[in-house]
Amino acid sequence: MILNASGCLDALTAPGVARSLDAFVTKTVTPLLRAGNPPTRIAETDAGMLNSIGLQNPGIDRFCADALPRLRELGVPLWVSVGGFAAADYAELCARLDGEPGIAALELNVSCPNVASPVDATEEIVRAARAVTAKPLYTKLSPSAPDVAAAAEAAAAAGTDGLSVVNTLRGLALDERTLRPVVASGTGGYSGPALRPVALAAVFACHRATGLPIVGMGGVESGRHALDLIAAGASAVALGTVLFRDPSAPGRIRAELAAEAAARGFADPLAARGVAHEESAAPLPPSTKTPAKTP
Repeated sequence: MILNASGCLDALTAPGVARSLDAFVTKTVTPLLRAGNPPTRIAETDAGMLNSIGLQNPGIDRFCADALPRLRELGVPLWVSVGGFAAADYAELCARLDGEPGIAALELNVSCPNVASPVDATEEIVRAARAVTAKPLYTKLSPSAPDVAAAAEAAAAAGTDGLSVVNTLRGLALDERTLRPVVASGTGGYSGPALRPVALAAVFACHRATGLPIVGMGGVESGRHALDLIAAGASAVALGTVLFRDPSAPGRIRAELAAEAAARGFADPLAARGVAHEESAAPLPPSTKTPAKTP
């Protein structure tokens, strides 16, 4: 299954791209309207992109009244990303969306690097959301967590149905002339190719810790990148930065993924899920190298 990463595609502006996905994930919605951070809010870097949008959104009331009915018309399963600053915010949002038809899942954004998010309250947030909705819950984790596997275990214990791994890393870019930050807020969320090994390690750790369904994301630009995440333990893959320069990426990557899996003898890409763990679980052979002498 191929999705978009939250905030990386406006489905109402690009409905054809949205329909090429297996599910569309909305931009994060908060209880009240948020104007977001001041511009400049997006900047390219040598190996990726910084964004500091600041969760700009119309708030849950306008989202349900205006955007949600139009998103349903796309005919694509909808995942709604929700965010806040306390467990009560998430509970309010999930309770409001629980009765809304056409929503396939709710993604709990507990890891946005551009606002003060309650990353240390993952278990409390998931538990509060779980108490008010029967819809599937996916918890989006930060790659900056001291122990992402422990965060995954906390979310699992609180009742999440799956994980979204990972959100962006905090990064900084300086203007080459002024040597001042390019984005107005100073730092921003870093995404793109350089995030790929970080995301792969986080998916690997979270799969080993929980075995939950995982949407893997971070630097995916090809079918091989998607297959790597599946081998590490992902059961779906989300595309982010690549969509800004290649709107046709969902169809291309889906075809490449099938070809990459078939070339390795897998009848279906998901048959490769978790294979990266098979050899790593075996004991390593003894080293044949002579230990280096310390000076």
